[in-house]
Amino acid sequence: MPETLNPTVYVIAGPNGAGKTTFAKQYLSRFANCDEFVNADLIAAELSPTDPDSQALIAGRMMLDKIEELAQHRGTFSFETTLAGRSHAARIRRLRANFGYDVKLVFVWLPSPELAVLRVAGRVQQGGHNIPEATIRRRYRQGIANFAKLYTPIVDGWIVFDGAESPPTEIMRFESQELLISDDAHFEFLNQTTQEMMP
Repeated sequence: MPETLNPTVYVIAGPNGAGKTTFAKQYLSRFANCDEFVNADLIAAELSPTDPDSQALIAGRMMLDKIEELAQHRGTFSFETTLAGRSHAARIRRLRANFGYDVKLVFVWLPSPELAVLRVAGRVQQGGHNIPEATIRRRYRQGIANFAKLYTPIVDGWIVFDGAESPPTEIMRFESQELLISDDAHFEFLNQTTQEMMP
């Protein structure tokens, strides 16, 4: 995405199991010149390496406090979310209106909730944190619906990547009021499997 003179917030979004954290660590420093990544799961792991799930609520509050602190300093930063909730919409509007931020939304898509469930199960086998299957499926549906209806209209630009591939493949982006198709085959597949994401 083109750089601007304003500070930028990169919202790294997508379903559970999409590989958002791994993607953010690779993408932000290489392509976005952003070294500050706020992630509730990483905060929870720092608070309790052996039982991060027990610190989830505290970590979530700490994440929001950190976002507020970074905004006050008007530095470029990023945070991670499934977009299943609506609360970040007010936060994004406030960052733009009160602090002059450009907000870029990066969505790491998976083609099905079943793949999201399998990805999380694989992560658990490697010592990662678990998420109930019903929660994964609910967040998958709500995150995609909120991406299209709630979040894309209030950000300055967005990109969708196919997180089923390694490394993720860029499918489409919206910048300077123009939709750009980055990969025709992936775009057609996305249109067939997850039409509700189509702009």
